[in-house]
Amino acid sequence: QVQPIESGGGLVQAGGSLRLSCALSGGTFSTYRLGWFRQAPGKEREFVAAINRRGATTSYADSVKGRFTISRDNAKNTLYLQMNSLEPEDTARYFCAARQTPNYDRTSSAAKDYDYWGQGTQVTVSS
Repeated sequence: QVQPIESGGGLVQAGGSLRLSCALSGGTFSTYRLGWFRQAPGKEREFVAAINRRGATTSYADSVKGRFTISRDNAKNTLYLQMNSLEPEDTARYFCAARQTPNYDRTSSAAKDYDYWGQGTQVTVSS
């Protein structure tokens, strides 16, 4: 059973930084397309960032572009989300998502394009 496992969330002041990590248990990490999504209380889940299998192509939501960086280390089987200049509006539960795919190059911002989801890690940004 493939299971993404997130870590690294916490409480931070506005303007601060956090780095989220996601490990993938039960699967060959390099064969998965990966993404980060988030959900704030009372709101729908939304796309944050995505990365292809090679790690060479990334995509971002407009709201985080220039502040967040997604990356992956296939040797360490870990996905990262570096979050800088955090704002109170970034407060949400952050989820790692994965789909095994033969395509090396494509990313996706659509939740329906991912099959495996973690339990999430809470990020709270105080003003």
